[in-house]
Amino acid sequence: MLTPYGLNNIIVMGLLAVIMLAVGINFIHIKFLSIPLIALSILLLFFTIWFFRDPDRSVPPDAVNDASILVSPADGIVTEIEVEDEPLYLHKESKRISIFLSPLDVHVNRIPISGVVEYYTYNPGKFMIASHPKASEANEQSRIGLSTPFGHILFKQIVGIVARRLVTEIKVGDSVKIGERFGMMKFGSRMDIIVPTDTDVLVKIGDKVVAAETIIAKLKIH
Repeated sequence: MLTPYGLNNIIVMGLLAVIMLAVGINFIHIKFLSIPLIALSILLLFFTIWFFRDPDRSVPPDAVNDASILVSPADGIVTEIEVEDEPLYLHKESKRISIFLSPLDVHVNRIPISGVVEYYTYNPGKFMIASHPKASEANEQSRIGLSTPFGHILFKQIVGIVARRLVTEIKVGDSVKIGERFGMMKFGSRMDIIVPTDTDVLVKIGDKVVAAETIIAKLKIH
């Protein structure tokens, strides 16, 4: 199915594809004009359907039965695992797991662990390449802090040089459940997950992860 988070884009891109197709058919006798227009309209239509797809996902049984487990909030590739100070919500040295999304990945985002939203901010920011080390702080982003029975985590929807639209359906005070949809990053982007330093990170750089289905970390039970 297609995500309602991209409804406005789907309508605009679909109409553009139809217009291009109509013009191409109308000028079918002019091959150098009609063939590229018809081909581009079909490609645009297929890209729209592919990009805004929203497949059903199942949280792994281990994560359902163990509330300390985090699943990936986004599809993509793990590009960084770093220890650094986190001044916004955890207020201490923490581990950051960064996931890069290409335009071909599913861009609907999922809650990584059940908890209560205690912190939310939106930063207009810049539009650096999402893989840039400074993108985590400087780029346009939504920042969500969750309180869980096993401590606090922070995750960030971060747009890049191509992706310039965020959808975040979440607010302070919400109780959220692991695997639930909460928003979307459009046209290539990055997701950061920040956890306490004693968290067991269960992925490595280069791993392909799937939102709601790939277990990425386990919080320590204190």
